[in-house]
Amino acid sequence: MAASGRAIRVKNKTARWLTEAFQPPVVVTVQLLISPLVQDGFPATMAYGALAALFVCVLPLLLLLVLVRLGKVTDHHVSDRRQRLPVLLMALASILAGLLVLTAAGAPASVIAMVLAVVGGVVVLAAVSPFWKMSGHAAAISCSAVVAVLMLGAAWTPLLLLIPAVGWSRVVLRAHTLAQVVAGSLFGGVVMAGIWWLLRLWLVP
Repeated sequence: MAASGRAIRVKNKTARWLTEAFQPPVVVTVQLLISPLVQDGFPATMAYGALAALFVCVLPLLLLLVLVRLGKVTDHHVSDRRQRLPVLLMALASILAGLLVLTAAGAPASVIAMVLAVVGGVVVLAAVSPFWKMSGHAAAISCSAVVAVLMLGAAWTPLLLLIPAVGWSRVVLRAHTLAQVVAGSLFGGVVMAGIWWLLRLWLVP
């Protein structure tokens, strides 16, 4: 019994670490920072990726933490599905403001393409959230891992192992069902990454 209890604690601790380490704001920030890699000027153009991350990840997360502090939202993962729509709409407003700033600042098309892919993801999650709790963690890590492999090459394929690992963590912590994790993974890895790929072909010279 003691050994079984220790195994459960280790499993839960590992799942919690994966959930926190690869939560959407962290994953998407890295994704945005490397987004200019496909254009000339990198790594100097990472500054535009950082500016994008400010509006896409940092500001929405700070506002979310304020809402958690005020008791308006349960936690920073927005575990209560009913609270997700207003939080996602708040994030969308920040992202759209960021797009305006990035455009005015002359950001590389590669950064704009990545932000637009994120916009597509947030819009769909916001539309689905009132009815079903599709995993944002799974969508974010799947999109980021697939995009990283497409950008950096086959040598980075092991990054795809993060997709089932993060998905497993969400199921273990009972934050999502297996179906919600699979749906999020497919949405992020196919739809969001696909949007980025098409926009990259269209926008990036």
